Amino acid sequence: MSRPIRVAVVGAGPAGIYASDLLMKSGHEVSIDLFERMPAPFGLIRYGVAPDHPRIKGIVQSLHRVLDKPQLRLLGNIEVGSTVTVDELRDFYDAIIFSTGATGDRALEVPGADLPEAYGAGEFVGFYDGNPDFERNWNLDAEQVAVIGVGNVALDIARILAKTGDELHVTEIPDNVYANLKANQAREVHIFGRRGPAQAKFTPLELKELDHSPTIEVVVNPEDIDYDEASIEARRTSKSQDLVCSTLEQYAIRDPQDAPHKLYIHFFESPVEILGEDGHVSGLKTERMQLDGNGGVTGTGEFTVWPAQAVYHAIGYRSDEVKDVPFDSQRAVIPNDGGHVLDSETGQPLPKLYTTGWIKRGPVGLIGNTKSDAKETTAMLLEDYEAGTLEAPAHPGEDAIIELLEERKVPYTTWTGWHNLDAAERAAGEAEGRERKKIVEWDDMVRHAHPEYEI
Repeated sequence: MSRPIRVAVVGAGPAGIYASDLLMKSGHEVSIDLFERMPAPFGLIRYGVAPDHPRIKGIVQSLHRVLDKPQLRLLGNIEVGSTVTVDELRDFYDAIIFSTGATGDRALEVPGADLPEAYGAGEFVGFYDGNPDFERNWNLDAEQVAVIGVGNVALDIARILAKTGDELHVTEIPDNVYANLKANQAREVHIFGRRGPAQAKFTPLELKELDHSPTIEVVVNPEDIDYDEASIEARRTSKSQDLVCSTLEQYAIRDPQDAPHKLYIHFFESPVEILGEDGHVSGLKTERMQLDGNGGVTGTGEFTVWPAQAVYHAIGYRSDEVKDVPFDSQRAVIPNDGGHVLDSETGQPLPKLYTTGWIKRGPVGLIGNTKSDAKETTAMLLEDYEAGTLEAPAHPGEDAIIELLEERKVPYTTWTGWHNLDAAERAAGEAEGRERKKIVEWDDMVRHAHPEYEI
C-alpha cells in the first residue's frame, strides 16, 4: 500500500514554511512535520522584524494559510539535536530539511568591539522583539548612538532608538520593552556606511518610513551624495536603487527641522575603532573614504571621531550549527550543493538531509529570495524520491514521532496551541487598546500553547 512522503522540516520560519508549501503543491502525497525550537512559529517574522512594521508582519497571514493545511503538522518547543536527534529523525522520515535561519551576529573586527556598550544588531532586535533567548532589560542611557551598517536592519535599529516609547506602545511590544524604551535617552542616532548612496542596501519604502515620525528629523550631508560611473550605472539598472538615491538626495537638500531627535545617515565613513573611556564606549572613529570609479572605495587617510556612548553593528547575521549536522564555521552555513547537505570531509550528499534559507546560503536577500531558495531544495528532494534513492524510514506512521515525544514527556506545542497563545496575546493587547501584546517568557508561552502540561 502506498503512503505519503514523510518529511521533517526543522525551523518554522518563512524558509521552512515555504518549503513545506511547495512540497504540498508538488502533486505528491506528503505528510510534513514542521519542527520548531521555540514554542511559537514564524521565526524571523515574529522575532526579527521591527514591531512598527505591520506591513511586513502581514506576511504572517499568508504563512497562516500554509500552516492551516491538513498535510502539515507543527511541533514546537522541540530542539532537534537535543530533544530528538538527527539520527532519530531518520527513523521517522523519508527526508529532513534544515531551515533554522540565523539570529547571531557577525563579528565586528575593530578595536573596542568588546566594550560593554558595543552591541550586535541581533542582540537588540532580540530584545525589542521579545525573543525569550535575549535580554529583558537594555541600557538606553546613551544620548548619542552610532549604528554601523546601511541595510534595513540598521534602519530598524536607528528608528527604534530615535522614536519615543509612547510611539511604539501601540505596537505589540511587551511591557518590559516599553518600560526600557520609555526611558531611552537617545537624542542623536548616527548611521554609518563605508560606501556611497548607490551601494546602500536599504529598500526604498523602509528608507522613506524613517521620515514618518514627527519626533525624528533625518539628516544627510550633501557632501555624501556622490556617484562614480559604476554608481550611476547601478542607479540606471535598478529602479529600487534609484529610488533609494533619490530619497537620500531629498533628505540632503531640505531645510532643517525642529524635531527633538536627529537621525543622521553618513556615507563614505569606514569604522576603524570603537573608542573607550574608563571601560565604556565614548566614541566611534571612522576613516573618510572615496569612490574608486568602479563602485568601490579607497581610504583618504582622513579620520573623524564621533561622540557616542553606544555602538550597534548591523553588518549581517550568523547562523548557529545544528548538532550532528555538518557546518561550515567560516561561512556559517550548512555545506550544500543547492539543496543536499554535504559531508564536510568527502563533499558528498548525506542521505535524507537537505537545507534551505539562510542556514543554506547565508543571511542575504529578502523574503522573495527565500521562496526561490525553497523551490531549488524541494525540487532536489522530490527528484531523489522519484529516483528511489530515499531510504524508507523504519517508523513512517504519523503517530510514531508523537509516541516518542509523549514517552519522553516533552511539552511540545502545536498549531492549535499557537491559536491559544495568539488569543492570549491578542486579549492582553485588547485590554490596552492594542492589537496584541507579545508574551515573552518561554514557560508562559508553553503554558498558553499547551496548558495541560505543568512547566
